[in-house]
Amino acid sequence: MSAHVVFLLAKISLRVTRVMASYPIWWTLAVGHQYSSMGGSQPILCGSIPGLVPKQLRFCRNYVEIMPSVAEGVKIGIQECQHQFRGRRWNCTTINDNLAIFGPVLDKATRESAFVHAIASAGVAFAVTRACAEGSATICGCDNRHKGPPGEGWKWGGCSEDVEFGTMVSREFADARENRPDSRSAMNRHNNEAGRMSLNDNMFLKCKCHGLSGSCEVKTCWWSQPDFRVIGNYMKDKYDSASEMVVEKHRESRGWVETLRPKYNYFKPPTDRDLVYYETSPNFCDPNPQTGSFGTRDRVCNLTSHGIDGCDLLCCGRGHNTRTERRKEKCHCIFHWCCYVSCQECVRVYDVHTCK
Repeated sequence: MSAHVVFLLAKISLRVTRVMASYPIWWTLAVGHQYSSMGGSQPILCGSIPGLVPKQLRFCRNYVEIMPSVAEGVKIGIQECQHQFRGRRWNCTTINDNLAIFGPVLDKATRESAFVHAIASAGVAFAVTRACAEGSATICGCDNRHKGPPGEGWKWGGCSEDVEFGTMVSREFADARENRPDSRSAMNRHNNEAGRMSLNDNMFLKCKCHGLSGSCEVKTCWWSQPDFRVIGNYMKDKYDSASEMVVEKHRESRGWVETLRPKYNYFKPPTDRDLVYYETSPNFCDPNPQTGSFGTRDRVCNLTSHGIDGCDLLCCGRGHNTRTERRKEKCHCIFHWCCYVSCQECVRVYDVHTCK
C-alpha cells in the first residue's frame, strides 16, 4: 500500500467541511477555502490539491466545475456507511486530526474496505448526477437518451437524471489510482464499479400529476435516482453476502499480474454487482492500533436484540452495564384549528445499556 496522503473533503454549500482521508480510499481531493460556496468566484486550484495522480489532475482541470459535487459525494458515502454500521462492532468510525480518516482499518482487503469503496463510489456518482439534474453545472444536464416511448396515461417530462454521466465521473476519478497489476487494485476496481452499478439498478420512474383541483388528467414522468438510503441498504445487503476470493499470480508480457478468483467453488461466483474481498476482518471486540479497531467498550447495545446490535454479540461476551437516563420530550400534543400544535413537556426515564 502507498503512504498516506492528505485530502480535504469539502461540502460546497454555505460552509466548507474538511475531512481527512488516506489511500486506500482512493479520493485525494482537496477543495480549499478559496471556494466556499457554489457561487464562488474563485476557481478550485487543481494543482494545489495534494496527492493527485496525473490522470486525476487532468480530470480535475477538465471538470473543475463538478469537483464540489465529487467532494459532496464522498461525504454522503461516509455518512451512509456510519448509518448502516451504527449497530455493529465496526461502526465506520472516523478519526479527527488524523491522516487516515478510518485509521488502518482499511489497509487490509476486508469486506469493510470493500463496502467503503463501493459506497463512496456510489456517493460520488449520485451527487454528480443529482447536481447535473438540478442545473448546478453547465457541462451536464438532463438525460434525453434513455426515455423510450411513453406509457399509458402519462408522458415524458421533467428532468431525467443522467446517471451515466455521474458514473463516468466517479469511474474516471476514482479508478485513476487503481491501475497497478496487483490484487488490491483488482479488488478496488471491482467494488468501485459494483457501487456505481447500484445506482443504475435502482433508478425508478418518478411522476407528477397535473390538472384542476389536484386531478391527474395529465401525468409527466422522468427517470430519477432513489434516496441514497436505498443505495445504502442495497449495498449493505451486498456486504453481508460478499464473496471471499483468493489471489492468483500470472506471468504476462508486462510482468507478474495478480487476479482474483472465488475461494469456494461450491458457491455461486460473484457477479459484477457483488462485493469481493480476500482478507479476514478482525473481530473489532478490543482496541488494537495495528488493525484500527476501537473495540466496543462503552458502546450502547440493545438488550432485547439477538442480532449483532444486541448486548451479547456487540459486547463480545463481556457483559453490559445499565444506567437510567431522564429525558425531556414533547408530549400530549394538540392540534389547534387553524393552524398550530401545542405540546407539553414530559420527563421520561430510559434504561441505557452499554458494553463492559
